Amino acid sequence: MADAPKSLAAYGWLSIAAAVSTIALKSYAYWLTGSVGLLSDALESVINLVAAVIMVAVLSISARPPDATHAYGHEKIEYFSSGAEGVMILLAAFSIGFSAWDRLWHPQALQQLDLGIAISVFASLINLAVARILIRVGRNRQSITLEADGKHLMTDVWTTVGILVGIALISVGNRFEASLSLAKSLGMNGWEILDPLLAIGVALHIVWAGLQLIRRTVSGLLDAALPAEEVRAIVAVLEQYVASHAIAYHALRTRYAGARRFMSVHVLVPGQWSVQQGHDLLEDIERRIMDNLDNIDIDTHLEPIEDLASWEHK
Repeated sequence: MADAPKSLAAYGWLSIAAAVSTIALKSYAYWLTGSVGLLSDALESVINLVAAVIMVAVLSISARPPDATHAYGHEKIEYFSSGAEGVMILLAAFSIGFSAWDRLWHPQALQQLDLGIAISVFASLINLAVARILIRVGRNRQSITLEADGKHLMTDVWTTVGILVGIALISVGNRFEASLSLAKSLGMNGWEILDPLLAIGVALHIVWAGLQLIRRTVSGLLDAALPAEEVRAIVAVLEQYVASHAIAYHALRTRYAGARRFMSVHVLVPGQWSVQQGHDLLEDIERRIMDNLDNIDIDTHLEPIEDLASWEHK
């Protein structure tokens, strides 16, 4: 596991390659059709490229081992990347909404819709494949950076799906000379009003993804506790020793930074125990916890259970 984080940067390059490919494909689809929905889709892919470049830099830094000035490692830098991704998702939503609102009041006929749809579908399949890889690896390696970039790409996939549904309806609607009263009042031909309306809807949808990502980033930067199920796993181990060795514990604290977990706890044992007995007990407890949770740094403090001062902890 020591060299695992270094390999994560390779997934960043995969994300860069996907972003460059989809920018080219979606820009060409926009050039063919004139759809503001496809333009917004291409703009979001530009954001994906910037995010992927940041991700490669961040993963390279987070893989560095602890040093004299960063004794707890460099993993926490991953939150700067995920925070940047969250902000860029919101910027992408704003740019999509702005372009769509402008097109709503300045309509434009769409061209070559079938070819534009085919190109965008191909670009979306590239993003879908890469997003699934990044999310899976990010969860397995506890890398919020990879998981965030994968979710960012998934918002791009859903953006494309929503836009393509709208464009497909426009194409079918125009073929049957369908019309909407609102579209006519704005000077649009038939169902073409769906193009900017769906783009606005997609923008509102991905705002939620951006806000959720920013929330997780802030939580990590503020040293939030480990997830409840992981804390329960730690407590379960401690309680087993409480029952079997007549000891006690308190001042349990947990936090996480990127892929690393941290915890500290005070363990109270009978005062007549030898230092060796107490040490062996703590070693057993730490080993059991490490069996349940990977990549965790444990700091235990041994105290005599009879001393009232042992229970006074602030």
